[in-house]
Parts: sequence; C-alpha cells; structure tokens
Amino acid sequence: MVMKSKIIFGTILLLVIVIVGYNYIFKDQELPYEFAEVKKGNVSQEISETGQVKKGEEIKLGFKNVGRIEKIYVEVGQTVESGTFLVKLDTGQLYIQFQEAKASLDLAEAELAKLLAGASEEEIALAETKKANAEISLENVKQNLVDVKAVADENLKNFYEDALNTLDDAYIKICNAFNVVDLIQRDYFYYSDQESQKVKESKTVIKTAKENVKFYLDIAKDDSNNENIDTALSEMKKALEKVSERLAVVRDVSEESAYRNTVSDTDKTSLDTQKSNINTALTDIVDSQQTISFGKLTNQSNVNTAQSKVSTAEGVLQTAQDELALKKAEPQQVEIDLYQVQIRQAQAKVALLQKQIQEATLKSPVKGQITEINKREGETIQITGSIISLIPATPFQVETDIYEEDIVKVKIENPVDITLAAFSDEILKGKVISIDPAERLIGGVVYYKVIIDFEDQRQGIKPGMTADLVIKTASKENVLIVSEDAIQKKNGKFIVQVFKDGLVEDREIEIGLKGSDGNVEIISGLEEGEQVIIE
Repeated sequence: MVMKSKIIFGTILLLVIVIVGYNYIFKDQELPYEFAEVKKGNVSQEISETGQVKKGEEIKLGFKNVGRIEKIYVEVGQTVESGTFLVKLDTGQLYIQFQEAKASLDLAEAELAKLLAGASEEEIALAETKKANAEISLENVKQNLVDVKAVADENLKNFYEDALNTLDDAYIKICNAFNVVDLIQRDYFYYSDQESQKVKESKTVIKTAKENVKFYLDIAKDDSNNENIDTALSEMKKALEKVSERLAVVRDVSEESAYRNTVSDTDKTSLDTQKSNINTALTDIVDSQQTISFGKLTNQSNVNTAQSKVSTAEGVLQTAQDELALKKAEPQQVEIDLYQVQIRQAQAKVALLQKQIQEATLKSPVKGQITEINKREGETIQITGSIISLIPATPFQVETDIYEEDIVKVKIENPVDITLAAFSDEILKGKVISIDPAERLIGGVVYYKVIIDFEDQRQGIKPGMTADLVIKTASKENVLIVSEDAIQKKNGKFIVQVFKDGLVEDREIEIGLKGSDGNVEIISGLEEGEQVIIE
C-alpha cells in the first residue's frame, strides 16, 4: 500500500514539473510575425515636386470632353474673379444619363437591401402555397396518367376481343368455302382430267389454309396474348387471300366448255357467294388489324401526353421547392458580393457623369483678364485646343513638370503648399490652375507642365526662384486604413494575411485611396481592430 502511494505521488510530481517547465520555456516566446492593426484614420495622397517661379503668363483654357457650347458668359477684355463661370456646354443628354445612372444605383441598393432583409412572411407564405398547389397538381396529373393507362389497356383489350370474334367469323367462312368446294369436287370433278386436277388442288390449298389458321386461332384463344392474336390475324389474312384465289380458280373451271353445262347454276352461285363472304372476312380482318394499330398509336399518344404533363408538373414542383428554399435561406456571401459590385459600378457611373456635368462648365482658375475667345455659342468643340484665354492678375506663378504616372492624380484647383528657398520658414498657399495636355520629353521621360497660382502674395518674390511643392491630390477622413506593407498582390487581387485565434488566413480585400504616408484605405474585406501580418 505504501509502495502504491509513492508511485502515485511520483507521477503527480512529474506532471507538475513538466507543466511548470513548459510555461517557463514557452509562455514569453514571441510570435515570429510583425503586426499592423486595422484602424480608423485619415489618408492623404500628395505629390512632391520642385518648380520655378515665373512671371504670370497667358492661360489657355479648354474642355476635357467634346460638346456643343450652350453659353459664353464673358467678353474679351473683361476682368474676372477666380471661379467665375466662363463657358458652359450643353448638358441635357448628360443629365438624362445621370438620372438613369442614379436610378440604376437606387435599384442596386434596393436589391441588396432586400437580399439582406430576406423574404417577408407574406412572400414565404406565398411560396409555400405555390409549392402546395404544385404538389396537388402533380398528384392530379399522376392520377390522370394512371386513368389514361387504364383506359388504354381497356380499349386495347376490347380491340383484341373484337379481333378474336372477327377471327372466329373468318374461320367459319373458310370452313364453309371448303365444304362447298369439297361438295362440288366430289359431284363434278372426280376425273383425272386437267380441270379436275385444278379443282382438287384448290380444295387441298383451302383445306391446308383452314387447318393452318385453326392452329393459330386455338393458340390465340387458349393464351389471349396480344402477340398471339396479332399472329393469328396475320395468318388469317394470308389464308383468306389464298382461299379467295382458289375459289376464283374453281369458279373459272366451272365455266370451261367441258363443265359449263355440267356444274349447276346453283353450285356456281354458291361459289360466288363463298367468294364474296371470304372477301368480306378479309376486309374485316384488315380493318381489325388497322383498328388495333391505330388504337395502339392513339393509346401511346395519350399516355405520352399524360406523362409529359407529369414531367411538367414535377418541374413546376421542383421550381416551387427551390423558390421556397431560396426564400427561407440566408443570403450567400457570393450574392452579397455580386450586388456590392453592381452598386460600386453604378456609383462609379454616377460619379463619372457628375464629374462630366461639372466639367461642362469652364471656370476661371484665377483672377485675371479675358484676352481671347476662340468659339461662339452653338459651335461644337473638340477636346484639344483652347476655347478661351486670360492673363492672371497675380504677377507670379510656379511652373513644374509632373511625371506621367503622377499626372493622372492631379486636378485643377488641387491645393498646393509652396516653400520658396528664399523664405524657407514660410509655407505659402497655392492651387493648380493649368495642366498642359501636351507631353514634354525630359531626358527621354514623359512629363506634363503644370501651372500653380499663388493664393498668398508675399513681397520679395522674384522670377527664377526655386519652389518646393506639395500637391494635395486627394484625402479621406475617418476611413479604415492599414499599412501598405501588409498588402500583397496575387493574381490581380489584393491579399492580406490576418492573424486570428492563433491561425493565419489569407483574405482578399478591396482597397481605395493610397496615402503618401504609407497607409491605404480599406473598402472591404477587413474590420476595425483586426491584426494583419506585415511582410
């Protein structure tokens, strides 16, 4: 007992040592990752360049889009303030397109809201009623199919019963024909002449036909299999044709010179009667075959139609079941993503048209004097070429060249911080007033000339002074941001690695504005407070 207690105590002590040792070794071990937190903040996009102060030069203004001039607000020689309307293009068609784009955006937002809200109780009840009605309809058409098959079977059964009666009647007529020929042969054609041989041969053929059909008729009656009846009808038809042919032979022999006056008129009439009866029986057999064949086709057509209705009803029920399941199901992320993409597309279209409407009015970028107007109201203008020119009232401007990858970010009236080397402790305010549409090659690299106007005037500014420029091209406030070091691009998609619950997962994201400080706006894919790995 003492030994057992010592073993238990030793085991517990060993477990304690292992646990303490593990915590001592691993509890303070750091993860091999560097993290960035997803948070709310501001993101600004800036371009830094160096320019040179120049005397104010004539500014040539034009439109970015083709259009018809609706109104010219100024005249040559007129002094204008910054922001004064100069020329306006016709925007009637743009407004129509804008309203259509707004309607598309509203529709996409409404559809997403409906998807997220799910189906109403009324919609679910309606779907359940539709499913119940489809089930009832399916049961009805299934029962109809059973009834149609039953009617088809009954009709076919009647057709074959009638066919057996027709076979019986035809067999009797063959027997009667044989008896008449047998009697005439024994009464008149018992010699060895050619005429007698023909009659005897015909009698034998009729007898063989009679015995043959009796064999098939007995099988059809003993085992009322439809195929046996079909066979009996086919054999009976062939037998009747042979009997009719042989009756004609006997009748013809009776009219030959050697027997014309020997065979009585009564027997000749009997032969004619039997031939007529056999032909009638043959017609009845053919009619019976046709009735059965047509009946089978009609029955099959009716069954196929009923079966088609069952298939259709099954499809309607399946659709109703799918619709009900869809009404009750939670929206799938792929559906939400699709609607969100449609909303972003519609928003982009609205924003584009808004911008085009805004750009359809040419405004003076600075205070100055109109020196030239090159177009008249009603004229259609092209993208290239100036419409109006003015001389700025301020004596100085800053000219700079912007690299082609950055020029797409720069817009007229973008604010600019200007620092002159001569006054390095001051930041003067300015704005972009002109972007030259023609490229300039500097050292084999494409640049575009940009003119910046001083909003703050300062004594002592001279032409040729060097200016350090910070052009503020875009900014957003209170948006989700994350360090651009955490973002990777794979197969055309932006991916981040999220650390959550001790695991690392790849997640696709959608980004927006890229800030000059290394932060990037996150539009979707991440939530505030999540930790992402920095590569």
